[in-house]
Amino acid sequence: MEKILIGTSGYSYDDWVGPFYPCGTKQADFLEYYAREFPVTELNFTYYRMPDAYLTKRMALLTPGNFLFSIKAHKTLTHEIRPEAFKAEAAAFVSGIEPIMDAGKLGAVLLQFPFGFHYTKENRRYLDSLCCTLHELPLAVEFRNSQWQRESVSWGLKERGIALVNVDEPDLAGLLSAQDMVTSQIGYVRFHGRNCGNWWKGDNVTRYDYLYNDEELQQWVPRIMKMTENAQVILIVFNNHSKGQAIQNARRLKEMLGDRGEKNI
Repeated sequence: MEKILIGTSGYSYDDWVGPFYPCGTKQADFLEYYAREFPVTELNFTYYRMPDAYLTKRMALLTPGNFLFSIKAHKTLTHEIRPEAFKAEAAAFVSGIEPIMDAGKLGAVLLQFPFGFHYTKENRRYLDSLCCTLHELPLAVEFRNSQWQRESVSWGLKERGIALVNVDEPDLAGLLSAQDMVTSQIGYVRFHGRNCGNWWKGDNVTRYDYLYNDEELQQWVPRIMKMTENAQVILIVFNNHSKGQAIQNARRLKEMLGDRGEKNI
């Protein structure tokens, strides 16, 4: 496996037909086409509905042997938390992604918490319980609130072998600043764009409507190379999916990294 894997957050977007998928491409063929160029993708639908083993088995079969999925945890585990039910929800989630695990294609399970998930004793205990429940999976935790950007949290994740997700996002009060932290065998970077105007008031399309320029991407090249010193694999994912901008930026970053970037063989 190559050390640096670059892909996008999701792949099934109708507005990618033309900018990426050839006109006339059926939605059922998106994944197979995507996997010809990129070696990793994040699955976002698993946040909105519990993954189904029949579907994830088909996804595993449609992709090359070295392809990896990073799978976003269901919202009942990160956003709509019911402490009395999360273990049952976690079990249902794991059951749904089992075919991808069995195929050796699970890169990470992404636990993305909302801005409102504050650094409190209650939330720290919940996070610890959730990570213990899912301890057999390769976990990656993304915080959206800068209260969590502290050394004690990084060390806590490192002790548990859990990846901390580094983010590129707007420079706004309360959000995280860019860093190149590695706390497990997995290094992880998510590019959300820098759309300050739509971050708080936009939806899941307009919030991430942003195209990085070369200078902004170049800032990450030394950070990514530093991360390779401490991780076995680096997952780099572009979430600025509107109008296929994630595809453009993923390709450009791969060019910047040159031979150090990924090759999907």
